[in-house]
Amino acid sequence: MDIPALITAFVALFVVIDPVGLAPLFVALTKGQTEAERRAIGLRAALIAIGLLTLFGAFGEAVLGFVGISMPAFRIAGGILLFLTALDMLFERRTQRRKGQASSANDPSVFPLATPLMAGPGAMATMILLTGEAQGWNELIAVHLVMIAVISVVVAFFFTAGLQERALGETGINVVTRLLGMLLAALSVQFVLDGLKDFVASFT
Repeated sequence: MDIPALITAFVALFVVIDPVGLAPLFVALTKGQTEAERRAIGLRAALIAIGLLTLFGAFGEAVLGFVGISMPAFRIAGGILLFLTALDMLFERRTQRRKGQASSANDPSVFPLATPLMAGPGAMATMILLTGEAQGWNELIAVHLVMIAVISVVVAFFFTAGLQERALGETGINVVTRLLGMLLAALSVQFVLDGLKDFVASFT
């Protein structure tokens, strides 16, 4: 997998998981916790999310084949799903929904942090799409390493969530979220176009 493909994979996962948008939610979910407790919760959530996304990246395509869904069809459906996610980001619906999923439980690492906030349907679909395009074990491993890198960025944002919140402010976070939404919309259209191209190629 060449460098541009790795960058594309990183950007796709980055905008779907949205570390910037998760940071203030992490602050809210861990309100009253010590710094050590916050670190433990963030690391635990990251490990669970990595496990879930690895599972879907490794076996997602096999599951699709078992139920009779072709990769072109899944690319198109996944692209549409990502486009809807982009619309949510652009119009702030995802932030509101995520806030609705926030829990005041003492340990929010499994729910809602690991899933559905970090390893949600969009991230799972993106992993299946990216691994479906991988050629050979080297590229498959590269996709998973990119995913781990993105989750590491999420953890870094978690550890500096309070600082980020103060630095960006609510307006800054809204601006960044909308910019990420525009990038995701463009990437989702590319997924649909790739799916249509593969679908047409299967008849030629």
